[in-house]
Amino acid sequence: MGWGGVCLSLLGAPPEESSPNGEKALCAAFSPHRDSLLLETGFLAVLVAPLRQPPHRKQAPQSKLAGASPHEGLSFWLVRWLLFRLMFASGVVKLTSRCPAWWGLTALTYHYETQCLPTPAAWFAHHLPVWLHKLSVVATFLIEIAVPPLFFAPIRRLRLAAFYSQVLLQVLIILTGNYNFFNLLTLVLTTALLDDVHLLAESGSSRRKKMPTSWPRALLAMLALLLELAIYGLLAYGVVHCFGLEVDWEQYAIHSRTSECQLGAQRAGAGPPLLTSLSSAAFTFHQFSQWLKTVSLPTMWLGAASLAWELLTALWRWTQVRGWLQKFCAAAQLSIFGAATVALFMISLVPYSYMEPSTHGRLWTGAHRLFGTVEHLQLANSYGLFRRMTGLGGRPEVVLEGSYDGHHWTEIEFMYKPGNVSRAPPVVTPHQPRLDWQMWFAALGPHTQSPWFTSLVLRLLQGKEPVIRLIQNHAPTYPFHKQPPTYVRAQLYKYWFSQPGEQGRWWRRQWVEEFFPAVSLGDPTLETLLRQFGLQDKSPPRARSSSSPLTEALYWVRKQLSPLEAPTLLWGLLATVGAIRVMQALLGPRPSPPAREKQRPAPREDSGATSKQAAPAPSNSSRSQTPRRKK
Repeated sequence: MGWGGVCLSLLGAPPEESSPNGEKALCAAFSPHRDSLLLETGFLAVLVAPLRQPPHRKQAPQSKLAGASPHEGLSFWLVRWLLFRLMFASGVVKLTSRCPAWWGLTALTYHYETQCLPTPAAWFAHHLPVWLHKLSVVATFLIEIAVPPLFFAPIRRLRLAAFYSQVLLQVLIILTGNYNFFNLLTLVLTTALLDDVHLLAESGSSRRKKMPTSWPRALLAMLALLLELAIYGLLAYGVVHCFGLEVDWEQYAIHSRTSECQLGAQRAGAGPPLLTSLSSAAFTFHQFSQWLKTVSLPTMWLGAASLAWELLTALWRWTQVRGWLQKFCAAAQLSIFGAATVALFMISLVPYSYMEPSTHGRLWTGAHRLFGTVEHLQLANSYGLFRRMTGLGGRPEVVLEGSYDGHHWTEIEFMYKPGNVSRAPPVVTPHQPRLDWQMWFAALGPHTQSPWFTSLVLRLLQGKEPVIRLIQNHAPTYPFHKQPPTYVRAQLYKYWFSQPGEQGRWWRRQWVEEFFPAVSLGDPTLETLLRQFGLQDKSPPRARSSSSPLTEALYWVRKQLSPLEAPTLLWGLLATVGAIRVMQALLGPRPSPPAREKQRPAPREDSGATSKQAAPAPSNSSRSQTPRRKK
């Protein structure tokens, strides 16, 4: 896994079994977009990391370039370009997928209860008014499609507005869904939109910016303000025009001027129709496809122009370096990082163009060859999150059951995924419970599409402790902790959030069908599935050989920490690091503001007679100390 494997192990990914009998396939569940983003960000972190530790100074630097290398802006630009590709593609694929929920602006009426692992706040968000859900979908399209080009705006306030809009979106997602480290990682990427002036202003270390006094600067400031207001107005007009929004204040609803779609679908057992009048986009799929074909290449040229400006800025900073040795080292670093930045930009254009096939075909062949050379390293990836809404008729959920006699069945409850209707949804961010996630994906189709599920049933029948701990970390909570079950089966249910009036219940559910038949060890059905998927035990697991003291120490630490749940452990580590940083900030030396020269009052010009009268007569002691003049 490279960078991703190291980071995922720190973020609480479940351990993989080393035996070649299918347990590795069980535990190696993954989410492609999240792991790809982690890999790409991990590589960029190598470029962003400073080559040297800045010297400790008691005084704040007088210049923004003090202590900064000329090439540092290039690596941060790559982070900004990654954030642009991530957000813009995530917004575009929602419309190119032709998902009726996104086109009908009703995606959020399903999203909160059908996402992989909702939080308690998702229950409250699900019961918000429908018009607010529609408006939130429009805001999502605005933040993910229209705002990202502002990442490269020359006006600083536009970049800050784009930063705060992205932070707002990610924070709301974190509050309503457990998406492990993904949104936290996206928040880290958004810091590339900030600058030192903004960070110093937040910490209170910078003085208030003075208004320009000269008329050229005042004119430029006025033009920048007018351009900023024009862009805000254009965004507002585009949202109202493209989605045809009309507010009905009497019914507290939002309608479309051009079209309305009727959905007669009902939730199973939910009573009345889900929605009777839904707003939809005021443009067609063909119009959006033509627009995407028009703007795909210009967005690439926008990135190229922004990169060219960063290169020119880096060259200008290099000219400000003093000393021939320092200038030579800075030139070498700038050459290496500049070439790497241009190469990574060219490589990223290929996966970025996947969202528009004609643009992908017109891309420069050299970029395709360069991308093919390093494609296996995943230095640049394509993104597109929440392409389609699932579970429109209810959230499908697989419930495992075990029995000793085949007649009395006991549900096997997982730590994080929905099961018991009276249990509140958990908060597990930034942990990634991959087995719980894979159970959500398995419920979207038959069990034959998820071969690892057969291996899971086999390990539960065998009573394998590593697999059981993926389901319940606390042994007494697992209903078959004393003896493995004789039979195991799985049922498919549909889950919905409970209504506000229901006390003590977070979910409602309805049985749909049998997901996996009841099997036992040696059952012909189980053996057939194991042979079909190649998951039979071919050899006994190898015993762990004698290892080094470091390995033994790591196993001991893991054994001591195993009783703790992964979210508790991760938040404890984060709180410890935060407390250490706070103590360092409180006890460490603080940078003092630059000293201001005191202005001395100018001496008054008096007449010579007055000055002579005011001058005191020299004393005898002063005369004795004054040397005599030689004739």
